[in-house]
Amino acid sequence: MLARSWLAASLLVCAFSGHAQAENVEPAFALRGFGTLGLARSSSDQAEFVRDLSQPVGIKGGHWSGRIDSILGLQASWRATAELELVGQVVSRLHYDRSHNPELMWAFAKWEPDPRLALRFGRIGADFMMLADSRLVGYSYLTVRPPADFFGPLFFSHFDGADAAVTLPAGDGLLHGKVFAGRTHEKAAGSLGIWNTSGSPVAGVVFDYITGPWQVRAQAARIRFAADMNTAFLETPLRAYGFPEAADSLQTKDTATRYFSVGMVYDRGPVLVQGMLNHIRHETAVFENSDAAFLLAGYRLGRVTPFLGASRWKSESRSGLPIVPLPGLGDLYRLFIAGAAVDRTTYTLGARWDFRNDMAFKLQWDTVRAGGGASFSFPNADPAWNGKTDVLTITLDFVF
Repeated sequence: MLARSWLAASLLVCAFSGHAQAENVEPAFALRGFGTLGLARSSSDQAEFVRDLSQPVGIKGGHWSGRIDSILGLQASWRATAELELVGQVVSRLHYDRSHNPELMWAFAKWEPDPRLALRFGRIGADFMMLADSRLVGYSYLTVRPPADFFGPLFFSHFDGADAAVTLPAGDGLLHGKVFAGRTHEKAAGSLGIWNTSGSPVAGVVFDYITGPWQVRAQAARIRFAADMNTAFLETPLRAYGFPEAADSLQTKDTATRYFSVGMVYDRGPVLVQGMLNHIRHETAVFENSDAAFLLAGYRLGRVTPFLGASRWKSESRSGLPIVPLPGLGDLYRLFIAGAAVDRTTYTLGARWDFRNDMAFKLQWDTVRAGGGASFSFPNADPAWNGKTDVLTITLDFVF
C-alpha cells in the first residue's frame, strides 16, 4: 500500500490518503513498483492533447492511444540504519524524444536524526506545487491524471540537490516546512525543437498545515534557466536589422521563472475535495505569465468514487515589449510572442473503482475549451482549430 516507505514523501501530499495503511515492521530492503495502463482518445483532429508540456506529442483524431498516460515505475529502498535510508526510483514514460526509455527519477539518501527533522541529498522529486512530487503515481490520484490546466506548465519532474524538512506540532495539527535547492537534469521538446534545461538552478520553500481531515499548503519556487531555447531564427534577423532589445526579449538563458501556489485538501469519510491556485511569472517573453486553478470533488460509494471537477489556465498578454516597426519582421515577432498565449477551461466527470486494495480502474471524460485561438498548450495545433476537444480516458492504476 501507499504508506510503505517507498512512498513516504508522496503521502504527505497524497490526495487519496484513505487508501494508506501503516505497517508495523518494515524490511531493511524493499522493492516496490507502480504503474498506469491508460488509453485515451480525443475528438479533435486539429490539435493534440497532452498530459503536460514535457510531452512532445499528444493524442488527436478520435484514435485510442496509450502514449500520454501509460507509466511504469520501480523503486528500491534500503534502510541502512535506523536514521539513514537510501532510495532509488526508475520510471518509463513518454519522453522529449518520443521514447519510453527508463529514467532515473529518484536517487537520494534520507537522514532522519530526529523524528522532527529529515534531510535528503541526491536526485529528488520536483516539489514546485502541491501533489507535484507524486504526479506520476496514478494510484495516488483520484482522477486519471493531475489536472492538465494546473500541472501542465510544470515539465520538471526532478532535480539534483538537497532538501531539509521540519515537522512540529502546532495547535491541533502538524506544521511542516521544507526548503530545497539544486539543479535540473531534464530536456523538453516543442515546436522549437529540443530545449536542454539541464543545469538550471532551482530553489523553493514549502509550508503545510495538517489537522484532522484538512491539509493546507503554500509554496514558492524559482528556476533560472541555464540555456536558451531555439529562437535564433528570429533573434538573428532582429539583431541584424537593429532591434537588439527585441532579440534579447526572446532569450531564456539567465532568466528566472517563479512559481507560487496555494492549495487545500479535505478528506473525511466519503467526501474528498481538492482546490488549488497557482501563479507563474516569467522574465523571458517566450512565455506569458499565467494563473491557474482547479476544484475537484469526489464522493465514495463503497469501492466506487464518482468525481467531478473544473479547471482554468489563462495567461496575461505581454505589455511594454520592444516595438519592431519593420514590415514582415515586426509581424513575425508579434506573432511569435502571441503564440505563447494560454486560455483554456476543462470540465471533468469520471469515476474510480478500487476493485482491489492495490488496483484501481478509472473512467474519465474531459471537455476542453481553448478561447481566443490560444493553442500554446496544444502541440501541433492547426490554425483553423476551433479550440474545442473532448477527451475520453480509461486507466488501470496499480502498485505492487
